Amino acid sequence: MSGVIRHVTISGRVQGVGYRAWVDEQANSRGLEGWVRNRRDGSVEAVFAGPEAVVADMIAACWRGPSSALVDSVQAGAGSSDLLNLRGAGERFALLPTL
Repeated sequence: MSGVIRHVTISGRVQGVGYRAWVDEQANSRGLEGWVRNRRDGSVEAVFAGPEAVVADMIAACWRGPSSALVDSVQAGAGSSDLLNLRGAGERFALLPTL
């Protein structure tokens, strides 16, 4: 993997609206590596890895989300290979269980 790794938390009405499936589809269509999962606090957490411009575009898209979502905030920070490796071996992009 070359490029950047970003750790992202999305808050608002982002659970029960297909947000994780939307992130999975969007990330795969951009060729990104990483994962997405719901959190018990009602937010969605994701890690995106790939070329800097593509990752930045994905983070910007997280503000829109699927049509039934209502995003209040998107917080992005540096990610790490340890975070990226929470996905299963051989998976490019994964939907992880709720944490």
